[in-house]
Amino acid sequence: MKHEYIITVFSEDHIGLLSRITIVFTRRKINIDSLTVSESAIAGVFKFTIVIRETPDRVEKVVGQLEKIVDVLKVFANTNEEMIYQEIALYKVSTEFLFESDKVEKIVRNSGARILELTREYVVIEKTGHSDETQQLFDELNVFGVTQFIRSGRVAITRSNLERLSVFLKERDAMLEQVD
Repeated sequence: MKHEYIITVFSEDHIGLLSRITIVFTRRKINIDSLTVSESAIAGVFKFTIVIRETPDRVEKVVGQLEKIVDVLKVFANTNEEMIYQEIALYKVSTEFLFESDKVEKIVRNSGARILELTREYVVIEKTGHSDETQQLFDELNVFGVTQFIRSGRVAITRSNLERLSVFLKERDAMLEQVD
């Protein structure tokens, strides 16, 4: 049975790495639901956060394939329960359709969103949350005519107190010292 997994790939900054990572999923015919890349808490290390829906055994195989990529430091697979995650969404609504602006303000306030910009022509609203929450706000605002909408990929951190990559790097460094 397929479940949602958050695959976290740690690497140094190398040109073409994103392409090599996505090819692993393409070859296995696994769709990527969300992908974000950013610097991590460790200087010089980047974090790819990839969301997929797959079976546990296929996730394990993908993690193994990703770890074979030379520029990849370490890969972890987590379930949603093991992570804290959010997405950000932006909505642009034309003020032309906002005859009842108090209703829009109430929708924004009740959803925990905020107004980023308000002009004579449009209002831009920002919402952070899970995709079902950002989609619900879209549905509510679309009554007034959403002219533009964008939702980011998922950003996620583990519920663990430690960054698992830090533990891995310490263990690797200790092992390398023993070899020398």
